[in-house]
Amino acid sequence: MTDLKTTQKKSLRVCPNQELNGTVRVPGDKSISHRALILGALADGLTQVRGWLPAGDTLATLQCMRALGVQIDQHDTTTLTVHGVGLDGLEAPTEPLNCVNAGTAIRLLAGVMAGQRFPSVLDGSYQLRRRPMNRITHPLRLMDAAITDTDGYAPLYISPSHLRGITYPMPVASAQVKSCLLLAGLFAEGATTVVEPGPARDHTERMLRAMGANIAIQEHQVMIDSTPRLHPLDLTVPADASSAAFVLVAGALYAHTAIRIEGVGVNPTRTGILDALAMMNVHIAQENLRDEGGEPVADLVVTPALLQGAEIQGDLVVRMIDEFPILMVAATQAKGRTTVRDAKELRVKETDRIAVMAKELRKLGAKIEERDDGFSLNGPQLLQGAVVDGHDDHRVAMSLVIAGLSAQGETIVEDAGCIRDSFPDFVEVMQSLGAKIEWIDENK
Repeated sequence: MTDLKTTQKKSLRVCPNQELNGTVRVPGDKSISHRALILGALADGLTQVRGWLPAGDTLATLQCMRALGVQIDQHDTTTLTVHGVGLDGLEAPTEPLNCVNAGTAIRLLAGVMAGQRFPSVLDGSYQLRRRPMNRITHPLRLMDAAITDTDGYAPLYISPSHLRGITYPMPVASAQVKSCLLLAGLFAEGATTVVEPGPARDHTERMLRAMGANIAIQEHQVMIDSTPRLHPLDLTVPADASSAAFVLVAGALYAHTAIRIEGVGVNPTRTGILDALAMMNVHIAQENLRDEGGEPVADLVVTPALLQGAEIQGDLVVRMIDEFPILMVAATQAKGRTTVRDAKELRVKETDRIAVMAKELRKLGAKIEERDDGFSLNGPQLLQGAVVDGHDDHRVAMSLVIAGLSAQGETIVEDAGCIRDSFPDFVEVMQSLGAKIEWIDENK
């Protein structure tokens, strides 16, 4: 299988800077961008998408949908038209669907492919093949899906089957598992109900409801039943709150005045990082609050702050699971003790993010107590410039860049090309705020 991901490991040079300011816009929401392609393909008619994220993970989803016979027109890098083929219109792919590094793509597509009349294979990069798939294959098999995995990992081999609806209590709150089962439920006989132990991202059910699906949403429970057709969408994708988190932490630590981030999605299932930073004495104002395509959106304004340590656990962890690498950076500069619990899910992301971030921050001189489900540290800590490794994990690499802005001396972040998986213009955005960051190889 040809891997869409470049094999070149690009590096970044980071120099300390305490004078950031300005107004920026971060890329479109990655979660919504994935779903716009998949659900737009299953609709009857044309789905218009603006503000789409043209990053490595979402481009993998785009190529998968095209391999399933869906025409997708790219008018520019962020504007798309998806020619929906309806719930019964996907075509058999001629080769395995390559999800590259995109965990969202493989898990959501598993739900869709389980309901098709033709066989398929879902695969991806070496990194993706290390991410556990039992969390989706187990409930899909309860729906009578015919799936063979590879000792609990990709590749996934899916054969045609007659799906039946089930009620599934998720052991751990997960938007990917929930979305997988709701998508499978579109093709199942009878209702499919997902019971959540806590809050998880709700973009899929919001989008399905807007498309006319037979869906009922209650607190911690979502039910979907037979739906003859999905209506196409006209969608503007909000800016990604997870991408905004890097700018917010940089603003709190290094801003000269205030930094404004325009048009960020502030869906309550995604704003755990705002609550966590507020607990750490960071003031983030939400201005120009409005609704775009069923999603709440606001301009976020962050001002410099003297951070305080905090204890973060429980439901808040689920609402900010992708933001913990950058939270660890913030914690190194906060006065007092910061403790994170209930974050075991970080062990099975693109990397073991607890172990990787602890290892790399220690190279910068940080002292961190690593736990099975989180970490503790006392701050503020003086960081020293060093050579660190992004570990082919976009959120780790960007977090280390932000850490390097406060280190004494130059920091080199190796294997940083993965940043383009979610935030293609991260370096340019940070440079526009005054950050001293540059690529140090010729392959930008």
